[in-house]
Amino acid sequence: MHLARVPIGLLTAGAIAIGTTAATLAQPAASGPPAVGVVEAIKRPITETSEFLGRIEAVNRVNVVARVTAFLENRLFNEGAEIKKGDELYRLERGPFEADLATKKAQVAQLQATLENAKLTTERARTLLGGPAGQQSTFDAALANQRSLEAQVLAAQAQVQFSQINLDYTDIRSPIDGKIGRTVVTEGNVVSPASGVLTTIVSQDPMYVIFPVSVRQRLELRERYATRGGFNAVVIKVRLPDGRLYDQTGKLDFINNTVAQNTDTVTVRGVIPNPTLHDPSTTGGPVRELTDGEFVTVLLEGVQPVEVLAIPRSAVLSDQQGDYVFTVGPDNKAEQRRIQLGQSTSTIAAVISGLNPGDKVIVEGLQRVRPGQPVSPGPASPLIQSSLKAAASDGRTQIDSSVAGTKPAGSAP
Repeated sequence: MHLARVPIGLLTAGAIAIGTTAATLAQPAASGPPAVGVVEAIKRPITETSEFLGRIEAVNRVNVVARVTAFLENRLFNEGAEIKKGDELYRLERGPFEADLATKKAQVAQLQATLENAKLTTERARTLLGGPAGQQSTFDAALANQRSLEAQVLAAQAQVQFSQINLDYTDIRSPIDGKIGRTVVTEGNVVSPASGVLTTIVSQDPMYVIFPVSVRQRLELRERYATRGGFNAVVIKVRLPDGRLYDQTGKLDFINNTVAQNTDTVTVRGVIPNPTLHDPSTTGGPVRELTDGEFVTVLLEGVQPVEVLAIPRSAVLSDQQGDYVFTVGPDNKAEQRRIQLGQSTSTIAAVISGLNPGDKVIVEGLQRVRPGQPVSPGPASPLIQSSLKAAASDGRTQIDSSVAGTKPAGSAP
């Protein structure tokens, strides 16, 4: 049997054709445009909030000192208790001051008796001036002596008043309502003006909130709130050291008139209530949330929400050139849009420029999106839609200046 001779070139070409056909059959069909979830960029009410580090400070503070030198006989307060104005705090030894006061009063009585006699002498000399025995010089001397004694009486009375003041200083009383600290000096010790502070009293309700604001932030806040009511356009909220939000709100009342040169900041002050937390009769005394000197986080929050163009923060991507989003154009192609963010939260981004109301912003499926690529848009997930609707309905979504300008969690694909 004879085999037909087939050219090697034809065999090779056939093998290539068969292989190409098999590879073509094994390759899956090309997929359609990637599906993406979109939301519409619309204006929503947002509450603006700026965050600062601050300190609680008592409105009134008194350092109690001794005004006279004496032995300390009694301490009449409980350390750490709240006291009222006029409450007696310390009682000093009174004996020496009482004796001194009695001596000064006796001197006044003696001088007054001498003065009465001098007045009689002057009157007699005046009567004698009309007769032959009267001399002008005698009357003048009597009148001068009377006036000298009157001056001595006034000086002695002033000494009585001074001794009475010193005696009153032996009862040291509170000049304000507040909470008293520990005593530095105990009974039996000699105290004097040179002894320094015996104890300290700080007022409790309300309290000051003191916090520094950089000059740049001050200008931004002034631009934002000056035409909306100034101090009345914002409220102060406080986050306590344990992370809890204090349930009282305060008001701004003071901005310092100078800039601290070492920090380039201006000191701002607010007033916030500090009521008792529990019934003092059941807790052994008033218990309050805020303490003088305590570090807190200060939230400066706008009273009225503002309308901003808001989108989900997850839609914002970043690269070396800045922030951007993808939108869906009229031809269902992805468009890259450079944006500028304003104050934002971890969930909502406020867009200052780069977007218009009504733009369809891609929120889901960003990993498969490229500029100019066709996409298949659809509504975003219900979770994202509900979060935006909630922000629009209550107007209480907060945007915090402390995170403004920070990079979102997303990154450039």
